[in-house]
Amino acid sequence: MARPIWSGSVSFGLVSVPVKLFSATSPKEVHFHMLHDKDSARIQQKRVCSKDGQEVSWEHIVKGFEISKGRYVTVSKEELEKIQPRATKSIEIEDFVDLTQIDPIYYESTYYLVPDKGAGKPYALLVAAMRRTGKVGIARFVLRTRQYLAAVRPLGKALAISTMLYADEVVAQDELEGLPDAKPGERELKMAEQLIGSLDAKFDIGRYQDDYRAQVLAMLEKKAEGEEITSAEEPEEARGKVVNLMDALKKSLAAAKGGDASGKAQDEPRHKPQHRAAARTAARHRARRKSG
Repeated sequence: MARPIWSGSVSFGLVSVPVKLFSATSPKEVHFHMLHDKDSARIQQKRVCSKDGQEVSWEHIVKGFEISKGRYVTVSKEELEKIQPRATKSIEIEDFVDLTQIDPIYYESTYYLVPDKGAGKPYALLVAAMRRTGKVGIARFVLRTRQYLAAVRPLGKALAISTMLYADEVVAQDELEGLPDAKPGERELKMAEQLIGSLDAKFDIGRYQDDYRAQVLAMLEKKAEGEEITSAEEPEEARGKVVNLMDALKKSLAAAKGGDASGKAQDEPRHKPQHRAAARTAARHRARRKSG
């Protein structure tokens, strides 16, 4: 059962709704430990001084900020604590904006806001009002000693809150090199639009699988059962420039209309053999954790 990582309230105007904060995501990366190839023992990492080569204990480690090459300003834990944002128990909505006005580049991590005891009615009211108006609340709140900018929005029956980057944390495009100035020809543009239209589909997240993770878990399952792993050589992909853009567009459009480009992907089963193997391996990992 998921546990809340924060509790407080969502406030807009004079209305306050007690809520609990839960993680909305659970990344499924495959994590490896570093082992000694000789005896499979875990590798330990030590904190070593770059000047004298001696190991340094935690009580002699301080934070430092490099202000110029090789020159640092050190700060103590107490100095940082004095200027940390005041821990509040409120997510204060400052503005309501259209969701389409927020570029996804600003989003960081997403959480669920769940009503606390006795707060079901005002919570449901806020969800319904935001859904009907199509608005998203822009708020600030403090989580783990850090102040976040965040977007509060309805997601199904729940409220979701996504932490956001500030404007100066996003790289400006004028700092990028190599962005083209050339404008496409009208004929090419129309064909590209047709190609996009031929690949148009309703978004279904279940259609997309992490093939690499599934293959890694399937390989680990085979190795754990003592099976020898042999890797087949894949044919080298042909490399080269697209000499004729119009030619490439015509071929792509013809393939898409014929079903070769998109139809095959839609007809493939969602759960491939390696996905089923990955699911079995993951289930065994969960069972071991519970038994341990």
